[in-house]
Amino acid sequence: MKMKKTTYIFLIYIIGYLLSCTSSKQSYKQGNYYQSVIQAVEKLRKNPSHKKSREILAQSYPLAVEYLSDQIRRYKNSDEPMKNSHIVDSYIQLNRMYDEIKRSPGALQVISSPQDYYGEMAKHKRQAATEQYIAGETLLRSGNREDAKRAFRYYIQADTYLPGYMDVKDKILEAQYVATLKVRVEQLHPPTVQYELSIRFFQDQVEQLFFNYKQNPFVRFYAANDSSLENPDQILILQFDGFNVGQTNNYQKINELRKDSVVVGKVKMESGKTVNVYGTAKAKFVENKREVISEGLLSMKIIDAYSNTIVMHEKFPGRFVWATRWGSFNGDERALNKEQLEITNMRPVMPPPPQNLFIEFCKPIYSQLEGKIYYYYRNI
Repeated sequence: MKMKKTTYIFLIYIIGYLLSCTSSKQSYKQGNYYQSVIQAVEKLRKNPSHKKSREILAQSYPLAVEYLSDQIRRYKNSDEPMKNSHIVDSYIQLNRMYDEIKRSPGALQVISSPQDYYGEMAKHKRQAATEQYIAGETLLRSGNREDAKRAFRYYIQADTYLPGYMDVKDKILEAQYVATLKVRVEQLHPPTVQYELSIRFFQDQVEQLFFNYKQNPFVRFYAANDSSLENPDQILILQFDGFNVGQTNNYQKINELRKDSVVVGKVKMESGKTVNVYGTAKAKFVENKREVISEGLLSMKIIDAYSNTIVMHEKFPGRFVWATRWGSFNGDERALNKEQLEITNMRPVMPPPPQNLFIEFCKPIYSQLEGKIYYYYRNI
């Protein structure tokens, strides 16, 4: 029995509705009172009279406030080096619950007087920013890339707690620079002028790939002629090992065709009735095909600039085959099928210019190169 579309949509809605109801309840059962509050308030914003969400909010909000307040008290009395940061994080959650309830009429019917903690949080923001800043300073002094990455995140957090704290903006840039792997890209030009425009086109695409690279904020690529980079960490060298454009292959296939039960005439019977006369249609079909093959191989080497050792060497092949077909026949065309007839109406076509063929075989090379760059540098 087929289910009506309206019934199906209604069931999907009910299932989604029930799942959203259970999410805040599930969070409550797991002791995640803060998340339970946020989920219940969100539901009440859409449906202010939702009974289950009202019940969950009434139960979870006081428990969330109690839990977070207890966290704050414990950190205040501890020797934890980042205690003010933890305190501010707890206040952020308390204030978010306050803001979310204030923006939900349905939630305000349950929690009529939510408490804000913005005043208390402000007292700890400067100390929290100081903690993050000092941690960043300690790590940055090591000069190590991994430490600089961590320092960068500490400085970012310090600026989040207290925007413009001391010289944190400059420290963020300094840490990012130290943490960044600096790669000089050298594209070696093959010793030919015949394909100058196509090679330049491909190299421009590669330059844009590196210029627009944003997958890893701690990796930066520099052009070989960029004088701002004095001491690269790596040197990435791209060079065509070789290429061949316009290799032509011609093929010819001859088929003797025959098709039985073909009407070859008509005959009039003694009764006066005209009937078909069947026979065999024969033809010689000649099919010609010309392929123009262009291919090349790009080599990529990544060299550690300090040890002058090769850390990666990959080769990316590219191939493009252009083809044209045409044909002819002798004999009865009824022996040919539809495709064969179409081929006999075709004429040989001139291939694209060599510059275009070069660009075509470079397309798969570029795709492979792009994938390898993204993969290799994503977590380095």
